[in-house]
Amino acid sequence: MTSLKGLFIFVTATFLLSCQNQEQQVVEAAKPNVIIFYVDDLGYGDLSCYGASKVATPNVDKLAENGLKLTDAHSTSATCTPSRYSLLTGEYAFRNNAAILPGDAPLLISPRKPTLPKMLQKAGYKTAVVGKWHLGLGDGNIDWNGDVKPGPLEIGFDYSFLLPSTGDRVPSVYLENYRVVGLAEGDSLKVSYNKKIGNRPTGKENPELLRYKADPQHSNSIINGVSRIGFMAGGQSAEWVDEDFPNQFVSKAEKFIDSSGDAPFFLFFSFHDIHVPRLPMKQFQGKSSMGPRGDAILQMDWTVGQIMALLEARGIDENTIVIFTSDNGPVINDGYADEAVKKLGEHDPTGGFSGGKYSALEAGTRVPTILKWSPKIKSGEADLLFSQVDIYASLASLLNVNLDKREAIDSQDLSGVLSGSDLKGRTTMIEESETLALRKGNWKYIRAVDKNIKYPVWIEKTKKIEDGLSTEAQLFNLDVDPTESDNVAQEYPAQVAEMHQIIADIELRNSRD
Repeated sequence: MTSLKGLFIFVTATFLLSCQNQEQQVVEAAKPNVIIFYVDDLGYGDLSCYGASKVATPNVDKLAENGLKLTDAHSTSATCTPSRYSLLTGEYAFRNNAAILPGDAPLLISPRKPTLPKMLQKAGYKTAVVGKWHLGLGDGNIDWNGDVKPGPLEIGFDYSFLLPSTGDRVPSVYLENYRVVGLAEGDSLKVSYNKKIGNRPTGKENPELLRYKADPQHSNSIINGVSRIGFMAGGQSAEWVDEDFPNQFVSKAEKFIDSSGDAPFFLFFSFHDIHVPRLPMKQFQGKSSMGPRGDAILQMDWTVGQIMALLEARGIDENTIVIFTSDNGPVINDGYADEAVKKLGEHDPTGGFSGGKYSALEAGTRVPTILKWSPKIKSGEADLLFSQVDIYASLASLLNVNLDKREAIDSQDLSGVLSGSDLKGRTTMIEESETLALRKGNWKYIRAVDKNIKYPVWIEKTKKIEDGLSTEAQLFNLDVDPTESDNVAQEYPAQVAEMHQIIADIELRNSRD
């Protein structure tokens, strides 16, 4: 009798455990894949689905047709490194004094810090970053001929294929996980941002070798007919060809997706397009009316189409959350004489807003943002306030991952927006540039800067972008003044004081509570 009772208990327990395991497998299988398409320097008005008439972006338009197009979504910063930092950490970049990094900068995100990819790893995801990095590598003394670490793998990525910094900076080589790709034995690679090294020609000394002229900052070592920031000695065996970026990135993304097997995956697809230098593939050269910048937009759109076609071919497109956005607003002239200004014509990259990349004005951070998760998210358009810093907490909520008190402290749970169940956005939001600005509904407050700051001169005179900075507090009502041309700070001193205090309180925040 006892043995029969024991057998019954054993069989029952085994059955229940089996059911539990099957249920867990169903839950695991149901977890959506996540892809973030992170375009570089793409403006609010650079897509046909956002009103552009001089360039067509059918693949991104298809995302918008089948997803949710946000009209008041923002990168956290008006420049690239800070935005990337915030996206991956859930923290505003000012907390780490993050700024545009040189090509030999140490890893900006501490391996001890919680990150978006680490959180997703805990949820059972395979994780990868493919494309532009620009968050630093190593500990400040990189040997490019050995293992380059710490890097993406130390902050939560299982796989990485990178431009180590960005296309206009050396080293002009690919880095796959820890190693420079294709570097031949004996072809020692060295990098310097302080003085010339090696015998590679420079743009300053040999302008006749250039495809197009560059400003003094971008006139150092010449690779692939383009001068870069910084000096690179050796490494000829590993040099990239800029026109190969799209095919390389798509190929690596495809291999990662296929290698993930049955596990859900997170792919941070970080474009180089449409950042300078703009050297699109032959099939896109001259295909727009706007020179290389317009051609690069077409190339970016093609790349999106390639990845989406891959998802459809694998039958996983409907179980994949797709987030399409940009790291900051647009810039036309950013160091190279590539005819972008001359051929801009009637195209408005800002979509009618003021400023652009580097600027405290709306076009600095208001960027095209499309969310697709069929059939969860209903297609349409939403005028809600959304920040890229919120992607971290929103995904954690969707996946039932509890965040620590000091993890992603600036990230708000807007999972209802990602899932399409509750289209409610933020009430307040920081915009970072050379100063801090705050959105509260359609009020926009820009904190005053020190009178000795030189940054605005560089933006206005060199980049031809309104910097939006002032030694006086600025307040705008975007409902009636979307171009931020009428400062009403003196008329609404209480509103200024309130929003100034909100920024101060955010600066002091040190936990999620």
